[in-house]
Amino acid sequence: MLKIFKKMNICLYVVGKTDFFFVNTGTEEYFKRIKRYINFDFKVIKDIKNAKNIDSSLQKHQEGEKIIASLTNNDIVILLDENGNEMNSKNFADFIQKQMNKSVKNLVFIIGGAYGFSEEVYKRANYKISLSQMTFSHQLIRLIFAEQLYRAFSIINNEPYHHE
Repeated sequence: MLKIFKKMNICLYVVGKTDFFFVNTGTEEYFKRIKRYINFDFKVIKDIKNAKNIDSSLQKHQEGEKIIASLTNNDIVILLDENGNEMNSKNFADFIQKQMNKSVKNLVFIIGGAYGFSEEVYKRANYKISLSQMTFSHQLIRLIFAEQLYRAFSIINNEPYHHE
């Protein structure tokens, strides 16, 4: 029996759009699958204009202001960050399940820009999760995360997608 969790919202915020067709196509497919289980939203935070002409720390700060402005006080914020806690797919599914059990209303995952997050965003975060010890582009990580979120719901629902 399919468990549908419509009381919690999961949002994925990303900095900047991607021009990679395969990333857009793949994420759209997984987003469609995820929405079978839960309310899901995807938001692109606009790139900083003339970013090539500014220092990376200023760019992180300006992106951070946009990220913070898009959040509400009640959001539980999870940064997808290379220095976050690593977990396997089963542990990630358990993490999602625990958030649902706590009656979290809005679970917001954030993928930063090319240089990561500002200190203000780190301070606002409730959790940091690393998807791998490897480094991936901030554009490609969208697809990887979307697949893992879908996998988490297939695990929660004891569906055959995930093999151990």
